[in-house]
Amino acid sequence: MRALRYESFGGAVTIVDAPDPMPGPGAAIVEVARTGLCRSDWHGWRGHDSDTVLPCIPGHEFTGTVIEAPGAPEWVGKRVAVPFVMACGTCPECTRGRGQVCRAQRQPGFTDQGSFAAYVPVVAARVNLVALPDAIGDDAAAALGCRYATAWRALTAVAQLQEGERLAVFGAGGVGLAAIQIAVHLGAEVLALDISSASLGHAMSLGASAERIDATDSPQQIADHVRTLWPDGSSVSMDALGSPVLASAGVLGLARGGRHVQVGLLAEPLSVLPLGRVIAHELRILGSHGMAASDYPALLDAVESGLDPAALVTATLPLADAGPALMTMDAPDAPRGVRLIDPRR
Repeated sequence: MRALRYESFGGAVTIVDAPDPMPGPGAAIVEVARTGLCRSDWHGWRGHDSDTVLPCIPGHEFTGTVIEAPGAPEWVGKRVAVPFVMACGTCPECTRGRGQVCRAQRQPGFTDQGSFAAYVPVVAARVNLVALPDAIGDDAAAALGCRYATAWRALTAVAQLQEGERLAVFGAGGVGLAAIQIAVHLGAEVLALDISSASLGHAMSLGASAERIDATDSPQQIADHVRTLWPDGSSVSMDALGSPVLASAGVLGLARGGRHVQVGLLAEPLSVLPLGRVIAHELRILGSHGMAASDYPALLDAVESGLDPAALVTATLPLADAGPALMTMDAPDAPRGVRLIDPRR
C-alpha cells in the first residue's frame, strides 16, 4: 500500500510502498477515507512522545470502512471512527469504563502503524470501533477520533462546563476551535486567545469573542486579556495548544473556584505553575486524554442534532503534501484549523 513514513525523529517524511497490514487476533483493518493532520503527529515526529516506534507511519485521527475483521465479522462494511487511544478492554481502567487511560493502550501513528496510509489496523476491534450514522460525512467523522472527541470530553465530562459559564480557550487551532464550537452549543460564553488573526477570525465565526496575544507576552499579560472581558475571570480555561506559558495564563485568568483543563501536549516540561493562586482561590487543575469508544453515543447525537465538525475543516490535502505539512506544523505561519488528508489522492 501507499503510505507516509519517517525513519528517524525529525528526519525526512516520505511516501513509500509499505506492506498491507494483516489483522491480528480480534483486530480489524480499516480502509482510510480521511485522516486528520494533528499537532500530536508533529510531536511524534519530533520525538517528544517516548512511545513512538520507528520506523513510523503517522496518523491517528481517521475515518473509513472496515474491510476485514476475522474476530468481529459483524463490523465488515461499516463506516467507523476510532479513538486515538485504542483500549485493551480488559484492564482495570477499561472495566471501569475509563478506556481513554487504559494501562495497555495502543495508539495508531505512535505505538502502532498509523492512518497516513491506504489501510490501518485497529486492535481489539469490538472495543475500539465506533459505528457512524450515515448523516455524518467523512470530513466531520475524521475529527472524531482525536481533536473533536478530546474537546467534547474535556468540556462535558472533565471540566463539566455549564450553560452560562465563561470559557477561555488558549490556542485556536483544531482542538481549540472544536472546544469553541462545543462550548457555544452548550450555552457558554467563550473567549479565544491566539497569536493568529486568521484563527481568531475563525473562532469569532463560531460565536467566540477574541483577543490577540503576542508570542512574547508573559502569562500574566495573557491572563489580563481574559480579565479585560471578564474582570472576575473565567469559569473554565483550556490550554488547547500545549504551552507552559498558556497553561499558567489559563490558571491566572480563572475566577475563584475555577477549573483549568489541560488538553494540549507539552513539548517542554511545565516547570512553573502558579500554585499559590491554585491554593488561595481553590482552583482545580484537570487533565483530559481523549475519549473511550463507549462514550461516543452522546457526541454522535450532538453532531446529528447540530454540532458541525466539518465546519472546522480548512483544507483536504493529497498524501504527497502531507509530509511537508507535518514537518512545518510549528512554523509561525503554518495554516491553522483542521486540515485533512485523503490517502487515496
